Amino acid sequence: MNHLTRRGFVKTFSAIAVSAPAWAAANSLKCDVAVIGGGTGGCAAALAALRAGMRVVMTEETAWIGGQLTSQAVPPDEHPWIESFGATRAYRAYRESVRRYYRDNYPLTRESLDNPHLNPGGGSVSALTHEPKVSLAVLEALLAPYVSAGQLAVLRRHRPVSADTQAGHVRSVAVKSLETGTVRTIDAAYFIDATELGDLLPLTRTEFVTGFESGKDTGELNAPAVAQPDNHQAFTVCFALGYDPEGDHTIDKPADYAFWRDYVPAMRPPWPGKLLSWSMSNPITLAERAVMFDPRQDTGAGPLLNLWIYRRIVRARNHQPGFCKEDVTLVNWPQNDYWLGNLYGGSGADAARHLRRGRELSLSLVYWMQTEAPRPDGGAGWKGLRLRPDITGTEDGLAMYPYIRESRRIRAEFTVLDRHVGVEARMKATAKSRDDVTAERFTDSVGLGSYRIDLHPSSGGDNYIDVSSLPFQIPLGALIPRRVENLLAGCKNLGVTHITNGCYRLQPVEWNIGESAGALAAYCVANRLAPRQVRNTEKLLRSFQASLTSQGVEIEWPRLTPR
Repeated sequence: MNHLTRRGFVKTFSAIAVSAPAWAAANSLKCDVAVIGGGTGGCAAALAALRAGMRVVMTEETAWIGGQLTSQAVPPDEHPWIESFGATRAYRAYRESVRRYYRDNYPLTRESLDNPHLNPGGGSVSALTHEPKVSLAVLEALLAPYVSAGQLAVLRRHRPVSADTQAGHVRSVAVKSLETGTVRTIDAAYFIDATELGDLLPLTRTEFVTGFESGKDTGELNAPAVAQPDNHQAFTVCFALGYDPEGDHTIDKPADYAFWRDYVPAMRPPWPGKLLSWSMSNPITLAERAVMFDPRQDTGAGPLLNLWIYRRIVRARNHQPGFCKEDVTLVNWPQNDYWLGNLYGGSGADAARHLRRGRELSLSLVYWMQTEAPRPDGGAGWKGLRLRPDITGTEDGLAMYPYIRESRRIRAEFTVLDRHVGVEARMKATAKSRDDVTAERFTDSVGLGSYRIDLHPSSGGDNYIDVSSLPFQIPLGALIPRRVENLLAGCKNLGVTHITNGCYRLQPVEWNIGESAGALAAYCVANRLAPRQVRNTEKLLRSFQASLTSQGVEIEWPRLTPR
């Protein structure tokens, strides 16, 4: 059971808990495809199944659908070709809808209105840094016609609590309302696990992996000699910050502030000093890297990365004079990565304790920036920094849900290893040069992605593992469990390892995983097939891939340079 939204953690502004047609009004729901988890992958899975005419139930643990893009408050991390290729048609339509929302509803400057590649926040991490509530509005609009047509039921603030599984077949999943305690049972032909932590896997007795696999099992270059199932990537409680230069918005000192102010991470290789500082490990070289913070800057001129601009989601100068009083940034930095424990694998009390400490770390970072952080002008602290609960939809300005980098992962028909996608490992496996090497070509490709293998520090004490990868494909076999027949992976719980999760966990890839899982479930329902049949029968596989490409799912990369 997931304990992340237990009473006392998430206090959100009002939201409709259930958007459901008449057929879903009872406590027993029957549908073609049940999508458990309404995050980025879950929304894409639901949309794909709905396009195919399926009746769908989608559940979501928080008040906001969208996951990374909304409730977790993480602007999209994307590859450099995202505006032209390397994403599904539906994902590109989502991106353009975000820009259109700003053009239609915000008083933008003429320059911003005319910019076809408008970056609303002007952040340096992405070409589309924007407010979470805009992604929420766009995703809600994409789903709304299907709710009105009686084809889709959305159960917000519901989490899975049990499942009925017989002979490798999931018959039903029970979900519980976090508002009323009501338990609803969902019967479906297919279930897609799109939860952030892979919550359906233990409930359905689907075999799964956690943490760091051993080198003996995977042969991966950076894997340990012995498996470390409790060694997970850090999670982060993100938050939104504005800046009022004339005000004092200093929060109450957090209870754990003294601990976090003086905390020096114990890492292998070592961290360069205190966590709360403008110095950190360089993710690639692990040498000390200095960064800076200055909320008065509009552009990142200078030799050091300005963290204020890095994930900025509101840029005042993009709006007409007098409308927008301040820029806003989202804080998802190494300084508030939490790695002193995990959110699954232990008891509910353990998860709640680590979540509380992760929240305290984020609040301690806020307080440190307001009171003690070194300023470029030689002063200390920015008392005008203020949390922005209106941005996150919560009372305190912290995100509704922690940003989860690593989930439980299915034991899949096929597991992606570093020798399939990592530059160094791939060169070693193929004896090709860096100029000639490409990622493994998967004949069962159902999508594309590209991102470095980027592992944040972990609960096992590992510092960054950040290595170059190749533009890769998403193999169908990674979405299919080895034994259970009618459950599919719909997000970062697919068949990857601790290492390759580092490049398969980003928003456009998660969207593609979910979209292909939803399309596969619909294809199997319509043709009375099993996913394993589709993958292992040449004619069926080519037919399904043709169906995907007709819907705008790209499955082949052009020749590109490694990142």
